[in-house]
Amino acid sequence: MTYEEACQRFERFSKEVSRREGIRDSILEQVEKKRLAIKEVEAEEKKLNGVVFLLQKAADFSRNQATHQIEDIVTQSIAYIMQNSSRFIVDLSEKRGLPIAEFFVESDYGDYKVKTKPEMSRGGGVVDIVSLALRIAFLENHRPKMDGPLFLDEPGKHISDDYIFNMGEFVKECSRLFSRQIIMVTHNDYLTNICDKAFRVDIRNGISDVVELIAEAEASS
Repeated sequence: MTYEEACQRFERFSKEVSRREGIRDSILEQVEKKRLAIKEVEAEEKKLNGVVFLLQKAADFSRNQATHQIEDIVTQSIAYIMQNSSRFIVDLSEKRGLPIAEFFVESDYGDYKVKTKPEMSRGGGVVDIVSLALRIAFLENHRPKMDGPLFLDEPGKHISDDYIFNMGEFVKECSRLFSRQIIMVTHNDYLTNICDKAFRVDIRNGISDVVELIAEAEASS
């Protein structure tokens, strides 16, 4: 190999080295950019995880607060109507990733307490009270606020005559306290008489005949 050939080969080799160094530098630059991008993504992920954690805590707090409010409202409703110290309990849990709420009534018998489902607690009257109080609690705690009347269909059908007076006063007090009209369908004479307006519906030959009872009473006086 002549000197000139050696110089040419060396020059080609130097150019190849320079070319590959350029490729290396470009790759290193891209790696650095990717590394910085990964750091930004990790920082964003950390921030989002923090937000998710705060939202979960806020949701848990709101859910627990709403649960306590509902428990208090229903417990007070039972105490108002039944005149006892039974306590309403909402038991929250999860099943297959979905929240589950079970309702219980804890009755105090002095030396011991009994926790049962509302439908099994002291007959059917308690489940009527719980059902009524839950509807009122959900309605009044709903956000945004839901306007309009509350419709009740035989709200006291299982409540004994011993507590029907208290139940009627409870319904009237709820209407006054929450400034909400209550429209009730009932066969109970006492609940009919405490209403501001009452109508009797009779069906004759498939036709409904509606009579306003208060107007009827005023006409006869």
